[in-house]
Order: sequence, then C-alpha cells, then structure tokens
Amino acid sequence: MAHLKAILIESKANPKIKQALSLKKKRERDDSGLFIIEGFRELLRAIQSGVALKYLFICPELFLGENEEGLITQAGQNGAEIYRTSEKIFQTISYRDRPDGLFAIAHTMKKGFHTLEEKLKGTSCPLIVVAEAIEKPGNLGTILRSADGAGATGVIVCDRCTDIYNPNVVRSSVGTLFTLPVIEATKEETYQWLQKRNIQIVSATPHGNIDYWNADFKKSSAIVFGTEQLGLSEFWMKNCTVQVKIAMHGVADSLNVAMASTILLYEAARQRAQSIIRR
Repeated sequence: MAHLKAILIESKANPKIKQALSLKKKRERDDSGLFIIEGFRELLRAIQSGVALKYLFICPELFLGENEEGLITQAGQNGAEIYRTSEKIFQTISYRDRPDGLFAIAHTMKKGFHTLEEKLKGTSCPLIVVAEAIEKPGNLGTILRSADGAGATGVIVCDRCTDIYNPNVVRSSVGTLFTLPVIEATKEETYQWLQKRNIQIVSATPHGNIDYWNADFKKSSAIVFGTEQLGLSEFWMKNCTVQVKIAMHGVADSLNVAMASTILLYEAARQRAQSIIRR
C-alpha cells in the first residue's frame, strides 16, 4: 500500500477528521458544499460517474476484498487527497456498523433540469419518478435504487424533507444517487416542466380510482409518490393525469412509500417490455 502515497493521520483532533464528523450534519453539508460517501460500491459508482472527491480516508485493516487498491489509485489520479487512519480513528468517522475501510468527502453535484434534458435526448418515452417530501433517508435511497433497477430516466425530489446528500440516502441507494439524474425542485417547477414535455402525471395514492396495473405506463410518464405519513399533497392530487392505487387486502391501508414505488416502477418496466416484444 505504500506506493499509494497515503498520508497517515494519527489523531482524532486532526482538522480533517473533525470536518468528516461535522458533515454528518445537514447545515454543514449545505454551508460547505461537501458530503460523505462511505463504502466500496458507493465510492466506485461515484468515481465512475465523475463525482469530485476531495479527501479519501482509508483503513486497510477493514478492507473486505482485493479491489480497494485500484479504487484508491483511481481516486488519487482524479485529484483526491488520500489519508490513512487507524481502525480506531476510522470507526470514529464511520456511520456504519461494519465499515469497510473506505470513507470519502466529496463535492456536491450541480444537477438541475438541464441534467434531465440531456438524459431525455436518449429516450423517446421517459419514465420519471417524482418524490414529494419524503421524510426518511432510507426510503428515499430505496426509491433511487428501484428507479435505477427499473430503468427510470431520472428522479425529481420535490419540496424536500430529506437531504439527498444525507449519508443514509447515499448508503441505501448503493450509489445509484450518482448514476441517475437526481435533481431537486419545487412542485410548481416540476409540474411546469412535465407539462411542457407532455409527460403524463400518475399520482400514487390509496385513494386512486384505478388499480395501478390498469394505468398506461407505455407512454411518457411521471409517477408521483408522497410523504409516508400524509401521502401526496392536494397539488398533485389535482394536477395529475390519473390517480392509481395499490389494492390492500389486510388491515393496513397503504404500503411503505419505498415498497409502493418499487411495485409501480416495475409495473411500468413490465408494460414497456411487453410493448417491445409485441412489436
């Protein structure tokens, strides 16, 4: 590992360790324009997607595989400063129960509707996810992971309750935060953008008037999901093309928002695959 030129940090009082700890707070992330990425898969996808790493902290004693050296080398070649810590210091900055010895501080990404516009050039039938006021980081990360798996064009986070740079969003998305166009906008901006591009708006709600499998996802679609506790706002209930529901046959009246998003996204993927086969 010596040829990787990692600088040894021996004290928890080191300013860079203090900075890593401070970035667990949203205010610090907002003020500094920096955020945390921890874990091999997450960092690999971040580097492959061109995310700019500022610092990379490594602890070889915690490595789980044999590919870490290549990732560290690539990070260094891309401009990241590499620091090596003891296991005790690494455990201090890690937010995982079982850290794998890789922890980075990165610059936040400059993404907006222009990012989605670029992605739209490669598809004639976009599938957009709109996540309104999702409260729990784990749910937002899972929505990103499902959107990636189902082949969605991108994700718009509206009127955010959860910061997309929350460490638990990064973790639960397993790095798909970096591979998908993920932007933040108000509901009004999002509605105007969708209307301008003639993209139908499908509101997912327990009060929908049709079962989700009867919606036509073969056309350009934006599926809107709401907060866990209150569901979609009145704005999206009024300004949608169709309201769809997932039938509930037990005592619970709705599914977790991350589970609901997965079901609807894969129904859209199924319909689109069937459409291609029939051609």
